[in-house]
Amino acid sequence: MPELQPRSLSVGFVAGVTPGKWVARWRERHPGVELQLHSYDDDAALPALKAAGIDVLFVRLPIERSGLHVIPLYEEQAVVVMSRENELSLYEEVPLTELEAENRLGIEECGGPKAAVEVAVSGAGVVVLPMSLARLHMRKDAVHRPVPELPGTVIGIAWREGDESHDVEEFIGIVRGRTERSSRQPSAQEPGEAKRSASQKAADKKAGARGAGGKSGGSKNSSVRPVQGKPKKASPPSRRGRRR
Repeated sequence: MPELQPRSLSVGFVAGVTPGKWVARWRERHPGVELQLHSYDDDAALPALKAAGIDVLFVRLPIERSGLHVIPLYEEQAVVVMSRENELSLYEEVPLTELEAENRLGIEECGGPKAAVEVAVSGAGVVVLPMSLARLHMRKDAVHRPVPELPGTVIGIAWREGDESHDVEEFIGIVRGRTERSSRQPSAQEPGEAKRSASQKAADKKAGARGAGGKSGGSKNSSVRPVQGKPKKASPPSRRGRRR
């Protein structure tokens, strides 16, 4: 017989996303299943998932969803990155009207987020990034400030349609916040329980209730029996044998 390969789960994520808390929970609950982590640039992440190079992917939305399950998770705040000498650095939060007066750099035209920060630091303009990317590529000669009026970037988790493996479902449940004992987690279901439908479980429960009702006694405390009829009065003591 061929030797069974050890189980593993491959998780990808784009730059700036930190899946550490979910990875830690997975390793606590499933120490016997190896979890492999892969970091991708935004452009390379989705092709890797669709080509089955990874099992699940933390990605910035929106994406092309054809053939994929996608769940939005949280939103990243938009910030503007600039040189420390830029006047916008005096704001705690930059108004959109002030930002529009600046030369706003394009991320792709600069060659990516890291290169865009380098160009912004040179004083050639400013660049708007998700806060996680601004922190990832931050430099001593750069600052970033939030821009509340700009929409944030949504981070989601994606996996392929048709890939309903035990480990993928388990990891998605962890990301969605299900506890280890949640009945919706595959690992919490007894053998055979996962295949039983909710209607089957309800029918079994109803049949069990009918069976319990037909048993003799019908009372939870069958050892305690109710008293039948009126209680008898105690008879007075007989006078026979009494000494005079």
